[in-house]
Amino acid sequence: MAEIYDSVGGKKLEEYLARMPGVQRSLDEARFEVAARAEALLLQHRQEGHAHIDVEDGRIDKYVILDDERGKDAALSIEYGRAESVVVKKRKDGTTYLDVIPAAEGLFILARAANLPKKRKGKVHLD
Repeated sequence: MAEIYDSVGGKKLEEYLARMPGVQRSLDEARFEVAARAEALLLQHRQEGHAHIDVEDGRIDKYVILDDERGKDAALSIEYGRAESVVVKKRKDGTTYLDVIPAAEGLFILARAANLPKKRKGKVHLD
């Protein structure tokens, strides 16, 4: 009868397999393909040019990131959409006024690039 071990060289079997050079090469290739598709999708919708696609290495995993210099909320709005909101803005003369930021549908750049289902996170109401 075969004996099955849950670790190899002190590492969990899953981690040992994930760190194998061939597995890491495959992850690099998949990440490159997703990042290239994401960049092409983002370019189709670029308005002001604040967002870009970035890639990162985790301890084991590889990541494709939609990054926006205006902050994570801007990147989340691009991916998942946003509800209409009213904000207070200030004019050059110091007076304030209310401005309506219209609702926007999410573009699902990363989800589409990775062939994942489009799923909205949290509660966004686009009435």
